[in-house]
Amino acid sequence: MPIDTAFLSVRDLAQGYRSGAFSPLDVCRQAQERLSAWEPRLNAFITPMTEAVLEQAAQATDALKRGEDLGPLHGIPVAIKDIIDVAGIETSYATKAVPPKMAVDDAASIRRLRTAGAIIFGKTNLLEFAAGIAHPDFGQTNNPFDPALTAGGSSGGSAAAVAAGIVPLAIGTDTGGSVRAPAAYCGIAGFKPSFGVLSLRGVFPLSPSLDHLGILARSTEDVTVLFNDLTTSPPDQAQTASAVGLRLGIVSNQWNHPAVRPGVRHVIENARTKLENAGVEFVMIDLPEPEEMARHLLNILMPEAAATHLRIMTENPAGYAPGTRDLLSAGTQIPAITYIEARRYQNTLQRHLKEYFGTVDALIAPTIPFVAPASDPALSADGDDEIIALAHANLTGAPCISIACGKENGLPVGLQLTGQANRDTNLLRAAAAVEQILALAV
Repeated sequence: MPIDTAFLSVRDLAQGYRSGAFSPLDVCRQAQERLSAWEPRLNAFITPMTEAVLEQAAQATDALKRGEDLGPLHGIPVAIKDIIDVAGIETSYATKAVPPKMAVDDAASIRRLRTAGAIIFGKTNLLEFAAGIAHPDFGQTNNPFDPALTAGGSSGGSAAAVAAGIVPLAIGTDTGGSVRAPAAYCGIAGFKPSFGVLSLRGVFPLSPSLDHLGILARSTEDVTVLFNDLTTSPPDQAQTASAVGLRLGIVSNQWNHPAVRPGVRHVIENARTKLENAGVEFVMIDLPEPEEMARHLLNILMPEAAATHLRIMTENPAGYAPGTRDLLSAGTQIPAITYIEARRYQNTLQRHLKEYFGTVDALIAPTIPFVAPASDPALSADGDDEIIALAHANLTGAPCISIACGKENGLPVGLQLTGQANRDTNLLRAAAAVEQILALAV
């Protein structure tokens, strides 16, 4: 009977390949079986790349047999958000405002994945242009824990593909929480690195001052493997964040925000108790009011998005989902002085956030104040509440990761850690230590 590889870690897959227990071809065939079993219930993929996947897997398998080993990502399937170019595959942007574009070249991130031997598994569903609304012709991605609920956005397809066991790794983008929110809803890890650390060449922009490439995986360990291969500079070497001596700053006006639902509060307080029992030290800190940070983030994001889409909006406004069109139109109405004030605020907040990291290893808060809703909350009253803990990391460019910390009535709750800008490896070490403690304390 073949080994079930659905939820194996990247490390376990790599060991299985090299021991001969299974091959990249075996893993990708199983992955395609899981894809067929889940779709269209999840609605996670726009282009599965079925034949190309098996061709890549066969090549990876043959290379290993010949002794050609490209490293830890060799033969590992990775799903790609369909706003990122993959040569020879259409990029749809999940919109009808423009026709799908046949990508001539790989995005920089895809090029690095191929060099590392990874298998490009398919293009995943997203909110239209990553702008925050699901186009009705593409629909929302549903949650593997309950397909009646959303997987979140905008990188929901990538998150659902990982959470469902279809692929171990996926790439998304994060402009205002678009990797971390679906990671929290789907019970996986979602990492937004420091601003500019991962190349966005070949990725359609939303807000160039806030856009980040992001990683989705089932653990911080798997995130780290992919991050190390995607980054264009060596990881920082500072050693921090063993389980003993870890010092975390609770962002009190996010942790204790009235929007945090009672069930989520119970889960995060339980996680805090487990961490304290393991020797983690907590200190209380305050960032500026969440609503203030969210307002300034939107006063940057919306005008930049409107500028990006100005030509398309002029030529084919009816091609957008109504909600996306309204958001982009609203961006044209924000005064230049408001945008400039928001950019000044952004610079001030960057300096303010940096001051905390002389005394703590990371900041901690609930990723989202509630579990997965029925549909993406962007167009509801919950839309403002969703981003109370997300905005600061995009505004400052600081690395930020959501990890699973428990469940409320069977639905995942995310815990978010923020680190010092350009100290991404330190944050990943801290998150891995927290994950380990929570797993051992179950």
